[in-house]
Amino acid sequence: MRFSTLLLGGLMLAATTPAFAQDTAPPEPITVSGSVAVLTDYRLRGISQTNRNAAVQGALTVAHESGFYIGTFASNLAGWGTFGGANLELDAIGGYKTTVGSATVDAGVTWYTYPGGASESDVVEFFSRLSGVAGPATLTAGVYYAPKQTSLGNFSNTPFSRGQRQHNVYLTGDGVVAVPNTPVTLKAHIGYSDGNPGLGPNGTSLAPTGEYWDWGVGADVVAYKNLTFNVSYIDTDITRAESAYLQPNFSKFQEPGGKSIANGTVLFSLTAAF
Repeated sequence: MRFSTLLLGGLMLAATTPAFAQDTAPPEPITVSGSVAVLTDYRLRGISQTNRNAAVQGALTVAHESGFYIGTFASNLAGWGTFGGANLELDAIGGYKTTVGSATVDAGVTWYTYPGGASESDVVEFFSRLSGVAGPATLTAGVYYAPKQTSLGNFSNTPFSRGQRQHNVYLTGDGVVAVPNTPVTLKAHIGYSDGNPGLGPNGTSLAPTGEYWDWGVGADVVAYKNLTFNVSYIDTDITRAESAYLQPNFSKFQEPGGKSIANGTVLFSLTAAF
């Protein structure tokens, strides 16, 4: 408890009413939060990472009152984006979040890893996000930059390009609006990828067709306490012709003529937060 700014009368009141003192206790310096989710599909920037099949995901964040935090995210994988081993994506995240005026700034780095998978598949990406309130909406703009690295290099047979290290840029805009007097929150997202149209040594790529847009709209519904149900529509502007050089791996079940894993889909998820 902090008494330096209290007058003598306040001291006496605090001494005789300890419950009031507990109500004003400062927050813990370190907080731990996380979530577990079940989804009908795992879409990363509009592209399925589970071959248009279900995913189970978990996330954990440890944050310090200074604004620094560390975290991790895990999800199963299938089809495109798997590199053997456990067929698992396991990310390590570190960053710093603070408020500047009425805005929130969040910046850090993500290390995408694939335990037991092929070598030279990991990706390191830096991010920066700026959030603010505009009327009833919370708006967020994000910039994600993966510097030149082998896992994003061009290993195609294009003359003079094989083995080149490449980088990737991803720009995002997100909006969230809570519907008054309801458990419903509406969401919208748009993203733009610009990177290497080739593939890394094991098929790694954050922008498999080099340049494309992805978008989504959806709604969260708080079903019970910390249990949230979501339904979203997610799509990209990647055409079959643009992804022809990625086939059949870019189709469900890796079959010629199969449904593209970048086609639009309705996604359902159930998330439990703690």
